[in-house]
Amino acid sequence: MAGVLDEYFFDPQVSLLDKTRMQAQVLVPVLRALRAELGKDKADAIVKQALRDWSKQLFAAIGDGIEGSPRRKWAAIQTVFGEISGREVEFEILRQDKEALELDVTRCRFAEFFRALGEPELGALLICEADFDIAAVGVGEVTLERTQTIMKGAPTCTFRYKFAPR
Repeated sequence: MAGVLDEYFFDPQVSLLDKTRMQAQVLVPVLRALRAELGKDKADAIVKQALRDWSKQLFAAIGDGIEGSPRRKWAAIQTVFGEISGREVEFEILRQDKEALELDVTRCRFAEFFRALGEPELGALLICEADFDIAAVGVGEVTLERTQTIMKGAPTCTFRYKFAPR
């Protein structure tokens, strides 16, 4: 199952946080140049749409390459992504059973990095929103509700997954 995200996580020796830092080295100057040229609102909207489209397509394509039900596809991606991103977050599992998975992230190094850059919105697009794209792979069988994130200034990130009956 480790090969599920190989095309995205091309070098297992480089942490997801380091890969995110590399992305930010390119994206932040581009975003700031676009803001200077187009204004903040228009530039942010363009970048938001581009990154959302990229992430949705990425995780949909990964899901297409996994055999089985939508829930199995979600579980495969979530397991690998959780192992990779889990090194950079601290969390508490509140519930884990056949109906739901509920957890709170209590520390997020991604949020710390993007806040230090002064670009938490970009961090939310690159990191936080991907959680919904992963959940979308489980269409009809997995839903995610998250009311707050550390990236956007809350004390925790609230992950509330619900599973359809089998």
